[in-house]
Amino acid sequence: MPKLLYARPPADAEEERQIRKLAGARHAPGDWIMRAQMIVFSWQGLRTSAIAAKLGCHMQTVRERIERFNAEGLAGLGDRPGTGRKPRITEVERGRIIALARSTPPGRLARDEAGNLAAANENGPPQWTLNSLTAAARAAGITVARSQVRRILRAEKVRWRHTRSWTTSTDPDFAPKGPRSSASTPTRRPRPR
Repeated sequence: MPKLLYARPPADAEEERQIRKLAGARHAPGDWIMRAQMIVFSWQGLRTSAIAAKLGCHMQTVRERIERFNAEGLAGLGDRPGTGRKPRITEVERGRIIALARSTPPGRLARDEAGNLAAANENGPPQWTLNSLTAAARAAGITVARSQVRRILRAEKVRWRHTRSWTTSTDPDFAPKGPRSSASTPTRRPRPR
């Protein structure tokens, strides 16, 4: 025959007030509310089977939560830390990758004071691509894969693609394409089928 399990009495009036308030809350996390209700029902003298039926969960869940409350108090109502997979890179490394993508690539040509084109590092990439960003991050000591760099940049809405250089010109003699030659030039229309 299973041993009857009840929640221990509250340690003080403050603990009882917090649990009862949490059990009746509408804007708290749902799992905390349900666990607090388990404790309150247990204080009212209900057995684990009746509490489980009332809350729509398994009796073992009620037993485990009551045991945790008895051992840890109010802190036992929450989830224990450490669930889920640990992130592979830290937030600092993630920020460094984003800053790297927003920086000027070392191989990009820029005009100096004399008007000559020069790059900071002629062997560096002229524009950021996923491969060049991954290589630069690895050179900076961050162990990261190309797919992970892509996920980070997409989540932060950071562009890693270079804008098209052929759409604009820095040449002062360049004349952009003007309007059509004549307003009387007919537009070609598709033939009906």
